[in-house]
Amino acid sequence: MDTIGFYTETINVTPQLASEWLDRNTCNRPMSKMMVTQLAEAMKRGEWLHTHQGIAFDTNGVLVDGQHRLAAVVKSGCTVRMLVSHGVEPGTFAVLDTGRKRSARDVLSLQGEDNAAPLASALRVYHLYTTAPNSAWTGANSQVTNEQIVEFLASHPAMRASVELAKSLNRAFRILVPAAAVGHYLTCSARPDIDQHAWIEGLETGANLTEHDPRLMLRNIILRLAAGKSAAKADGSRNQLHLYLKAWNAWVVGTDFRQLNIKAGESMPTVTMRPWNDVRPEA
Repeated sequence: MDTIGFYTETINVTPQLASEWLDRNTCNRPMSKMMVTQLAEAMKRGEWLHTHQGIAFDTNGVLVDGQHRLAAVVKSGCTVRMLVSHGVEPGTFAVLDTGRKRSARDVLSLQGEDNAAPLASALRVYHLYTTAPNSAWTGANSQVTNEQIVEFLASHPAMRASVELAKSLNRAFRILVPAAAVGHYLTCSARPDIDQHAWIEGLETGANLTEHDPRLMLRNIILRLAAGKSAAKADGSRNQLHLYLKAWNAWVVGTDFRQLNIKAGESMPTVTMRPWNDVRPEA
């Protein structure tokens, strides 16, 4: 490819064209499979947008920017519209892609959201709970795009209030905000017939609760973990959400715990739909 000077054009990049251009990828950084998968899934969902970020070839025809975008086009099988620059000086490679990618927190903050960071984290946990509840929530399959986060918030605006409540629970007994927020949101959404005042008060204070009350058991296991005094499987938002839902279900049906834990191979709990008794036995 002979070029004279620097110029940019807009091209519909097909999988075949992307594959051909990747053959000119001789000086780029190692490819991130996770990034390729994330971009490819976004393309398949129709979330790819034509922006100022695209593909660049240097004066020797070598691909110096855009390898992940091109690999994602090939992987997705989609044709997408991109800016393609030609004639870039080879020395510019050192300064390409050195800026920080916008996070979901950044996007929500720019939209004027309070609690942007915990809100973004809670929406991610909610998405993983609903789409892959029993996966490890790590690796390429755990990626949630900024566009999905924005869509989830539009569909679940009450998550804002759940995050506010979760911050209070975090101050009370150190539970992770995303776990508490999603636990509260799920239980409120599934069981609007249940007044959660006693549940929340018990978690916040632990006052006047019996030894095996699910609220006290949940509170104590998280506090022990935060103090480094527990080896229980309660680290991370996934496990803490598991314990939150398990304890809430037991509280709803009036069951005491002898031990609150996560058994090997145990599926993530769903919100119990067992009838609420007007007169629950005291826990």
